Amino acid sequence: MSETGLVAVFTGVRRPFELREFPVPAPEPGDIVVKIRLANVCGSDLHAWRGEYDISRGQAEPFCLSIGHEMAGEVASLGDGVTCDTAGQPLNVGDRIVYQYFCPCGSCKACRRNKTPRCEVGMRYRFPPTEHPHFNAAYGQYFYVRSGQAVFKIPDNVPDDLAGPANCALSQVIDGLERGRVGIGDTLVIQGAGGLGINAVAVARERGVSQIIVIDGIESRLELASEFGADETILISEFPTPDSRIKRVKELTQGEGADAVLELVGIGSVVPEGLEMLSSGGDYLMIGNITQKQRSEIKPADLVHGGKTLHGLMWYLPESLQQALTLLSTRADRYPFHKILSHHFPLSAINDAFAEQDCGKVQRAALLPWDDS
Repeated sequence: MSETGLVAVFTGVRRPFELREFPVPAPEPGDIVVKIRLANVCGSDLHAWRGEYDISRGQAEPFCLSIGHEMAGEVASLGDGVTCDTAGQPLNVGDRIVYQYFCPCGSCKACRRNKTPRCEVGMRYRFPPTEHPHFNAAYGQYFYVRSGQAVFKIPDNVPDDLAGPANCALSQVIDGLERGRVGIGDTLVIQGAGGLGINAVAVARERGVSQIIVIDGIESRLELASEFGADETILISEFPTPDSRIKRVKELTQGEGADAVLELVGIGSVVPEGLEMLSSGGDYLMIGNITQKQRSEIKPADLVHGGKTLHGLMWYLPESLQQALTLLSTRADRYPFHKILSHHFPLSAINDAFAEQDCGKVQRAALLPWDDS
């Protein structure tokens, strides 16, 4: 391919992104070049932008890095040998697809044990955009998919706005609740009602969870959680201390505590609070705390005496992404998924998108790479 495309380059903590142009590569055998249709601002991207999540790999500012991972696109070109998606459906130029943003190696210890999708080198291809093939993240006009990444065609009845979160927020909570074996008859507390938390309400409802309690500091988020089917919500301003929130959860669960707590906040201090909310034998599912600088203090004896289990969960198996698309295709009419992405911005307005989501004006921002190109 001889054309060029734009990348919104991350240059440093709270620094403006810079739009830069790079040549679009031809795909190697087994690979796919994707034309991105939509990319979302995920909470983890905000952590990186704020300087809370170190992705610099030792570089000093100003960085020249690519970030962003929650996206959907269409096939721009297929490498030799690519004829179908991971599910075996025929794949052609122009087909809409979602895909893993990470690339499992299949040979590291984590991959060999098959206990976690968290491959030790799963982000080995996240090069700076100045390096070939240039398009290694979501905030650009193209994305280069390698043969080890699962790819699925988007069903015709799933619009881009719903498909975009499938390869991160929705797949991640599907995988997390599956690994925590949260299901029929269970009680679940969700710490955080951002993109992952709202999706988690729908997934928990589909899995037969009997009681869903959602905690957040923004009232509009909790209102949306209720629309998705949350049974109870806890607004932090009304329950301003950990003890008051723990007490409220115990009240709502007849004094027993929850069978599972899903952490989607990314703040270390919520961990001991969430562990206290668990019943005996409960599972604490930690997804949000990705930032290396966060710390929390727990009492190990509480885990032992309570028979509680703490899970660290990141990334997902291909079948979780496929399940996400199936849910969106067959059950989306039961949930207001269209409200999760509250605002759309052209790629050139990426700095506005980050600033407005950071201050809470925006529930979740979507970037449209071709709106003003």
